[in-house]
Amino acid sequence: MRKITVSGNDGYEILIDKGILGHCGEYIRKATSASRVLIISDTNVAPLYLDKVKTSLEENGFKVFSHIFPAGETSKTMDTVSGMIEALAKSELSRNDLVVALGGGVTGDMAGFASAIYLRGINFVQIPTTLLSQVDSSVGGKTGCDLSFGKNLVGAFHNPKLVLIDPDTIETLPERYKKDGIGEVIKYAFIKSEKLFDLLSLADNFDDILEEVIYLCVDIKREVVENDFTEKGERMLLNFGHTLAHAIEKAQNYEGLAHGEAVGVGMLFITRASEKFGYTDKGTADKIEMLLKKYQLPTSLEADINALTDIMFYDKKRRGDGINLVLAKNVGNSFVQPFPTAGLKGFFAEGR
Repeated sequence: MRKITVSGNDGYEILIDKGILGHCGEYIRKATSASRVLIISDTNVAPLYLDKVKTSLEENGFKVFSHIFPAGETSKTMDTVSGMIEALAKSELSRNDLVVALGGGVTGDMAGFASAIYLRGINFVQIPTTLLSQVDSSVGGKTGCDLSFGKNLVGAFHNPKLVLIDPDTIETLPERYKKDGIGEVIKYAFIKSEKLFDLLSLADNFDDILEEVIYLCVDIKREVVENDFTEKGERMLLNFGHTLAHAIEKAQNYEGLAHGEAVGVGMLFITRASEKFGYTDKGTADKIEMLLKKYQLPTSLEADINALTDIMFYDKKRRGDGINLVLAKNVGNSFVQPFPTAGLKGFFAEGR
């Protein structure tokens, strides 16, 4: 088992181990004195893992309830969160009780948000079951949901009590969504880790490096969120590629590119533009494109860049008449560049 500890007033442990899902109740019992647990999951994940998690929790003395919502990004709404809160109240959870988020990033974000605002805050545990959520969204305490104007525009910072990562769950992912998670992995290489870039570049088989990849990504995120929990500085680096990616997802009604695919395209486009503006070392975009192609992720986009930049005006990183763009200087070296929103269309047009 690998263990990473996130320090701070609301510090927590992240445990990474194959098969930990079947023993989750033991670790959760050590982390809480709760008596009641509400498992929140979706219609894709619940048939696979709900019974196993529920059994382990019950064997460790918890009274367990469950709430299942329709899978997919289109469910990431205030209405769905409201349904979760109603389920918490119906299950009579107190401030001492616990939410378990079982699923991918959509589940974790919303279950965490519901736990942040129910009774003004109760504890929750993340059990991420997708590669994308294991390497990224389950760690760091960002919770929330989408609005009609864009992604993740409402939410709260609310740390989990514990994160349990079982790499075996990746085996049940459709191949497309395994690759989708690799998009976020590539992001970590370019913002913070030449070691991860080399690992990804040299590997013959991603499965052979899976556990090491998860560990490296989570440890990078641990370092960043310890330094900047509420995203006022360094944590913005984790949004590399996301400004364009979120606009792509919104423009496609969350039915086109998956999140990690959109992040890959976003990183490539913004880095091509950044090279032309002199912010980024020449050849960096080619390295991003090489990894995207190696792991069979999209590298092109048929879209109206003007329409996408209009959506970007609702990005969380916008500040008045400017926006903070996350750029890579080169592999493993990234920075935040303030940029006028009036120049966005011209900037991203250079990324094609």
